[in-house]
Amino acid sequence: MQVENKGKLGLLLGLVGVICFSLTLPSTSVAVTYFGATVVGLGRVVVAAILVAVIFIVKKQTLPTRRQFKSLGIVAFGVVFAFPLLTSWAMASLPVAHGAVELALLPLATAGFAMYRAGEKPSFKFWLSSFIGALAVIVYAIHLGFGQIQFADLALLAAVIILGLSYAEGGLLAKELGSWQVIAWAIMMGAPFFIIPVIVNFSADMLDAPIQAWVSFLYLAIVSQFLAYVAWYSGMAMGGIARVSQIQYLQPFLMILFATIFLDESITWFTLLVAVIVVIAVLIGKNAPVFTRGERINN
Repeated sequence: MQVENKGKLGLLLGLVGVICFSLTLPSTSVAVTYFGATVVGLGRVVVAAILVAVIFIVKKQTLPTRRQFKSLGIVAFGVVFAFPLLTSWAMASLPVAHGAVELALLPLATAGFAMYRAGEKPSFKFWLSSFIGALAVIVYAIHLGFGQIQFADLALLAAVIILGLSYAEGGLLAKELGSWQVIAWAIMMGAPFFIIPVIVNFSADMLDAPIQAWVSFLYLAIVSQFLAYVAWYSGMAMGGIARVSQIQYLQPFLMILFATIFLDESITWFTLLVAVIVVIAVLIGKNAPVFTRGERINN
């Protein structure tokens, strides 16, 4: 029963993380218009590092081991460098709905890397539900005319692959280092390298950006870059990397919903239909057997 409750809590924390992440592309779309891809993609890490530094000082945080630093390097490359920068660059020219459907492939990337990095072995039922969810969003993308591959599309696909590896590595490391420590140390490792590029690309005109641009940027720095990852890595550590990654199938449709609310982008009945199919796939996958290092997680 205790293991079952831990798994449910992991799924809940994963859902909280996904909801927070779902505002990332809409926020990026607003912020990058006024600040540019480099300031938004890397500057959010620099701001997040200030918050993390204060927490480290208050908690008198000890250094990770050399082996943990190697894993943190993988997390940092994906979470604090590649994904923020690639998505910021892509969202400068793509609508939120476009980016959302491509990011829907992230659960497959995460689960795939989880099998090798965390020793998890999802069942056939799990993979079947994953492919159904992925196929649904691919059909959705083709229907909307997103079939033509552009450089921005390649950037998003690269971001999905790199972030999938970082998610799997971070979820594994969170079990021994702690969920918030994983993203916090990753931020601190990357931030010093980003200060100069951010300063070089920042201009005085950016200070006159409207309030919604600043709110979007601060959301990216504080929530998307730090707090959301605390919930996400906690969820993966408790509920299993592959299983919790299934919840990400809800993310593209939450992104589209938030884009409709905050950016006045339209939503169609076809979008809602695909969302229902994806939700069903998530529910099936959530209850599918997943094994880790010879042990079964839930029934």
